[in-house]
Amino acid sequence: LADGVLRLPQGALRVLTGDVGGAFGMKNFLFHEYVLALVAARRLHRPVKWTAERGESFVSDLQGRDRAMTGRMAFDGDGRILALDVDVLADFGAYVSQFMPFVATRAATAIQSMCYDIPALYTRVRGVVTNTLPIDAYRGAGRPETAFLVERLLDEAAQRLALAPAQLRRRNHIRSFPHRTGTGFVIDGGDFGRHLALALKAADAAGFERRRAAARARGMLAGLGLAGVFDRCGGGGPDMVELRIDPSGGALLAVGTQSNGQGHETAYAQIVAASLAIDPARVRVRQGDSDLVPYGSGNGGSNFIAVGGAACHVATERAIAKGRRIAAHLLEAREDAIRFDHGVFFSPGSNRSLALAEIARLALDGANLPPGEEPGFQVTGSFKPPDGPTFPNGSHVCELEVDPETGAVALLRYIAIDDLGQVVNPLLAEGQVHGGIAQGIGQALGEHAAYDPASGQLLTGSFMDYALPRAADLPAFETGRIAVATRRNPLGAKGNGEIGAIGAPPAVINALIDALRPLGIRHIDMPATPLKIWRAIREATP
Repeated sequence: LADGVLRLPQGALRVLTGDVGGAFGMKNFLFHEYVLALVAARRLHRPVKWTAERGESFVSDLQGRDRAMTGRMAFDGDGRILALDVDVLADFGAYVSQFMPFVATRAATAIQSMCYDIPALYTRVRGVVTNTLPIDAYRGAGRPETAFLVERLLDEAAQRLALAPAQLRRRNHIRSFPHRTGTGFVIDGGDFGRHLALALKAADAAGFERRRAAARARGMLAGLGLAGVFDRCGGGGPDMVELRIDPSGGALLAVGTQSNGQGHETAYAQIVAASLAIDPARVRVRQGDSDLVPYGSGNGGSNFIAVGGAACHVATERAIAKGRRIAAHLLEAREDAIRFDHGVFFSPGSNRSLALAEIARLALDGANLPPGEEPGFQVTGSFKPPDGPTFPNGSHVCELEVDPETGAVALLRYIAIDDLGQVVNPLLAEGQVHGGIAQGIGQALGEHAAYDPASGQLLTGSFMDYALPRAADLPAFETGRIAVATRRNPLGAKGNGEIGAIGAPPAVINALIDALRPLGIRHIDMPATPLKIWRAIREATP
């Protein structure tokens, strides 16, 4: 806004952001209305408020996905993948939005090999301009599309090679690390076979054929679908935080990221509290103010914990280092002899110690400080992963039934076993997985921005027409985790905001095709609506 539009120094513009709710990528962008509201306020010399109606958003906000993909996969005689060839036609919409060229190319191809050892990769991407709304980043930003293509190809290959889908995936899993992919990224670790085995066991895959037979006796078609899940994320930044220790023993943390419902305030407070032995209730987190910290890279790419959280960790380490220097001066000990444990600085072998809060109080007076130490107890922490992004992964299994008379799909179970590295807050992490799965299921079975081909009119311009999944459409998700810590950040955490949206579409469609395959149906494009399924069944069974 400051540089490109208003021609102002960045320090002359202050942005305050309240509780904005969910985002999933769309709110990363500079929309026209933001600019117009500012220009109007400057010209009128008075506050200007702009609020969009839902119907206006449907015909003006960015949309997601929309591409046609063709893939070919080659195997040797032992069922090991030799090559993957992909051709993509990506809709850019009526004009090219900010990140779309990156989303359709680099972001999508970054995980082209997923969690499989594929020695040769080739991708061709063509962008086309249409008369629809612009397409841009939406939860996963290119990776869900790639994962869908790869996982659908693997299921089709398993049928042609007469192998179980899980068996084919196990045969091709990456097993030695670090592993350099065909697109040039180095995966630092993973245990893909472990979460696959756990997911299959949790889903009782061994007993599925009995359940399929029972469903058939009721006139229903049952299917079980598996998808490997893989993401490249948590490699953005830099992000910066400022941490101030109060003489009362509390802490104030100012961050440059902005929560969109992920619970930043809770997790950041936990990181600071755990490192400094402070009650989490006494850690205050401030966000949503561009004057708080010199810079921040914002939200996107699941950078919240892997980058922003790591910056918090760096700040706590600097706070401990500052406290150690002050304690050494006051306790008349060598700095390297000072220890910090349970919120107290002490010198082993002596009975002298200083609590963190006491250090913060004494630090206000420069007379108590060693030469060169700034008064007060405030530090900054900044982090940008020096070795690249993280690679969260997992295995998802879906079981469903199809009513052949109506094409209606009933999701019976959805199991997700993910490797998110070290997790700061398990409840928040699980919530992110749940939300991503729900969005992925919506994409697989119902969500579609439909336009009238004759007039270009958007037909799904309200939630009466646009089929978001409702609570009754979803089963109770069954989630679990393994933890293979990454070395890409000091917390060992992998980004997890998008992994559910990556795994759900192929898991659901693989289950659907497993149910319909006895009828000779090999594929249905998303969204697999009841009408689309019903027509496919009618065409397959004259």
